[in-house]
Amino acid sequence: MNVESFVKALGVDFFTGVPDSQLKALCDYLMERYGIDPAHHIIGANEGNCAALAAGYQLATGKIPAVYLQNSGEGNIINPLASLLNEKVYAIPEIFIIGWRGEPGVHDEPQHVYQGEVTLTLLEAMKVPFFVLDRDTTTEQLAGVMQDFSAQLAAGRDVAFVVRKGALSYSGSVSYSNENPMTREEIIRRIVQVSGDDPIVSTTGKASRELFEIREGASQDHAHDFLTVGSMGHSSSIALGIALNRPERRVWCIDGDGAALMHLGALAVIGSCRPKNLIHVVINNGAHESVGGMPTVAASLSLRDVARACGYPRAVCVSTREELDRELAAIKAGAPAGPKAGQDVGSKAGPLDGVTSGPDLTFMEVRCAIGARADLGRPAGSPLENKRCFMDMLAAEPAAAR
Repeated sequence: MNVESFVKALGVDFFTGVPDSQLKALCDYLMERYGIDPAHHIIGANEGNCAALAAGYQLATGKIPAVYLQNSGEGNIINPLASLLNEKVYAIPEIFIIGWRGEPGVHDEPQHVYQGEVTLTLLEAMKVPFFVLDRDTTTEQLAGVMQDFSAQLAAGRDVAFVVRKGALSYSGSVSYSNENPMTREEIIRRIVQVSGDDPIVSTTGKASRELFEIREGASQDHAHDFLTVGSMGHSSSIALGIALNRPERRVWCIDGDGAALMHLGALAVIGSCRPKNLIHVVINNGAHESVGGMPTVAASLSLRDVARACGYPRAVCVSTREELDRELAAIKAGAPAGPKAGQDVGSKAGPLDGVTSGPDLTFMEVRCAIGARADLGRPAGSPLENKRCFMDMLAAEPAAAR
């Protein structure tokens, strides 16, 4: 079905969501028609955030909003569905548009398999009426569904469209880019060159795929890498748990801007715990690149300043290869703990007057270009195999002091 016909049938003029590759036609259409416009289209930090934002829109206007998401985000909308939107609470009607990754019988990546199996079950448990949209759905069928859904919405109930692969099409084309010089793959390659035998926790999406291929290209094993192929936004918390319980090991987290924004509260917890052996790297290209490149708000934010406010004693931002290499060299050598309160190091790295020497919790924001190799592969082996190898590595004695 053409996405313009789908949107017209919905009769909605406000959309908010988290991008999904299965919904790329819808995402591209919204970006081409509205861009990021608070009156019509906002990309949220996570799916629960979007449901609440849409609730505010409905309360203020009396009109029906639409929330789009990948089915992996169903967990994030369950709380607002049950305790905010539900007819037994505030009865706030919304239309959910859910990309069905991991649909049974359709090949997909391991992290989507179980989520795909329970996608409809979760909606049934939440008593959300749904319709499965596929490429054979006609405009007449959709009109009939919307007539039924309109009665549900008028009664303050929520409804959902579950979108199968290829169900929506769009003839338009939207490209995303920025002016940052470094690619994510070369940033990760530079990190690998200095991390040695340190454990690395990498975020979901292309970052983990690139880390895997960098190891393959260098004929290195993958035991030191925990590839967080699912659970977007939680890699930094995983890394925190490892760093706190293996204080003799230096632990790296390779994070993304969209992932960091999705559960930003994790930074406050990390800053409070302040493990001296954790290096948290956020590669910021201002985009949800792994699902198509739609923008995040991080392009106009200083995540470095956010980290400082959350209690990271050392937080820097780098945007060139020279700055990145200098900062990585400082980390490897045992970086200073950071500037005095209120002192701004900008993008510069290295010792400063008045700082405490020695390693400490470090945050590094790396400004990055949008784009990846067209032939980028995916990790071989299963997530369970990755976990076992990673745990065996952590259980072994750490490498000799550098």
